[in-house]
Amino acid sequence: MMADHGSALVPAGGGPVRHVPVLLDPVLEALDPKPGERIVDGTFGAGGYSVAILDRGASVLGIDRDPTAIAGAKPLLERYSRLSLHPGRFGDLRAIAAERGEAPFDGVVLDIGVSSMQIDDAERGFSFQKDGPLDMRMSRAGPSAADVVNRFKVGDLARILNFLGEERQAGRIARAIEARRAERPFERTLDLAGLVGKVIGRSHKDRIDPATRTFQALRIFVNDELGELVRALVAAEHVLKPGGRLVVVTFHSLEDRIVKRFLRDRSEAASGSRHLPDVQHKDVTFEARNKAVTGDEREIALNPRARSAKLRSAVRTALPPRRDAEATAFVDLPSLADLPPSGAA
Repeated sequence: MMADHGSALVPAGGGPVRHVPVLLDPVLEALDPKPGERIVDGTFGAGGYSVAILDRGASVLGIDRDPTAIAGAKPLLERYSRLSLHPGRFGDLRAIAAERGEAPFDGVVLDIGVSSMQIDDAERGFSFQKDGPLDMRMSRAGPSAADVVNRFKVGDLARILNFLGEERQAGRIARAIEARRAERPFERTLDLAGLVGKVIGRSHKDRIDPATRTFQALRIFVNDELGELVRALVAAEHVLKPGGRLVVVTFHSLEDRIVKRFLRDRSEAASGSRHLPDVQHKDVTFEARNKAVTGDEREIALNPRARSAKLRSAVRTALPPRRDAEATAFVDLPSLADLPPSGAA
């Protein structure tokens, strides 16, 4: 359920070694970058997709909300004159493109979720297997996972865990969190993971750690990942030129459902019936490639994080972007803006 923006540049023998990111070959096939084209890598990470795109002769605008990813890209910036980076959220792609005066683009690629670098750094607080501060903030700014766990009401916590983590024991976990935080607040990842493990338990048949869904839910909520995805899809509709390719790699059903719904909506014109009232015409702004692409056995063996990855893609038509309301994630959840003040949960 974790993404692997992968492709971290790891020194070896005095030079960089590229680690292949998830579904790289299918991404390149769908994105089809060509010399002279301009591509947006909306989830730059360690530059895995970007390097492969640059090696095919295209230019890349990389976007990442994580300042660590931007800072770590200096060797790539020195190596590729056709690479430019912008710190920010990919949901703000439309504004970023307008600010830089670079639209329209020939392609947009998004790899949704948390990166390997973020998971592997215990101090970022994403991992339930390594002890670190209960943080999970991709941008290192705003409320943390500890703030959510320690301050939201038990009902709101249960809704977050149930919807974003698809956790069937959400109510029990939320009540256990409420009881424990009354004694002392949660500050460390293993502290929370240990409590969740005690509540759920684990049998030898379980394929994932008991804390997996809880940590997934908190990470998605803290970083508003579903909202960012929706905003990015709408932005891509505006910044892609006719014939431009949109490629999205997701890692769990909530993300994939949003992408599938968006592409289906944008690729289907409303149809009426002589037995029903007239249906408002909707322009077809994308030609969707409907079948999701998944990793083959070889890739999954090399990178277990590819097991849950799905790739969906579409090609932009020549019709103007929809003028209807911005797409929504259809999520009825509390907002970080509604976070109670400290001690008011």
